[in-house]
Amino acid sequence: MKNVLVLYYTQSGQLEEIAKNIANPILDDSDVTLTFCDIALEKPFPFPWKKEVFFDAFPESFLQIPTKIIAPSDEVLSKKYDLIIFAYQVWYLSPSIPANSFLKSEFAKQLMENVPVITVIGCRNMWIMAQEKVKQLLRDVKGNLVGNIVLVDRAPNLISVITIVDWMFTGVKRKYLGIFPKPGVSEKDIQEASRFGEIILGYLKKNDYSDLQSELVRKGAVNVSEYLIKTDKKGNMVFNKWASLIISKKESRAKWLKAFNVYLLLAIWVISPIVYILHIITYPFTSEKRKRAIAYYQSV
Repeated sequence: MKNVLVLYYTQSGQLEEIAKNIANPILDDSDVTLTFCDIALEKPFPFPWKKEVFFDAFPESFLQIPTKIIAPSDEVLSKKYDLIIFAYQVWYLSPSIPANSFLKSEFAKQLMENVPVITVIGCRNMWIMAQEKVKQLLRDVKGNLVGNIVLVDRAPNLISVITIVDWMFTGVKRKYLGIFPKPGVSEKDIQEASRFGEIILGYLKKNDYSDLQSELVRKGAVNVSEYLIKTDKKGNMVFNKWASLIISKKESRAKWLKAFNVYLLLAIWVISPIVYILHIITYPFTSEKRKRAIAYYQSV
């Protein structure tokens, strides 16, 4: 009998749906016991978001400053797991505060030490550097990363900005103004994610994950955008300066958060298109570098 733990944090319910669809083929196997655990905070974040709360979460999100979580149940903590599926969101180019807080807690080491871990990311589009941070956090607790699955919003970058903001601040997953696509990961992609669970089950049964990620990639588990790699890396450099500045300005935090809000709008609507144009211009001259980058970020 194999024990599998599915850990996740969700606000809208989308990531829970993704995690459960991936886990469905594993759940159906009589030789596997599947346990689900949602990460809970002592002080929860709201959904829908209030604008002030959303921007106030930026410095702690990016700098990976943890907050207090509620301990998982005794049932979750009492078992020894053969595999953990860890599903997380990306907030401000870093793992979400709940995900980061769990990975920095005593419970992460207790559950994940020397255990194979598969990460599942549900996000708008930029996840590259967040996953690099999660890799380090897993190393810190001696978890063994064996796989990664990424489901993203397939809408163009600037379109998904508009639709995600509407969803975050209204709590309604809808076609904004009746003309924009629905925000988030498509229902089709969520439902078809069960194919990844079928692959995972085979490797779980033979207790050998050496070829798991290669097979997941062949089945479309991780698509890497060269343009978003550049944007993500540049964004991390700039966000680090902003987050460090805001954290240091305790008395005038609200003022600096408003300034960051203005910068973010400028970055999205002015700087991001310029970076994209430069990417197109240099594209023909970076073939080998791009291949190496894609191979690296598709791996574990």
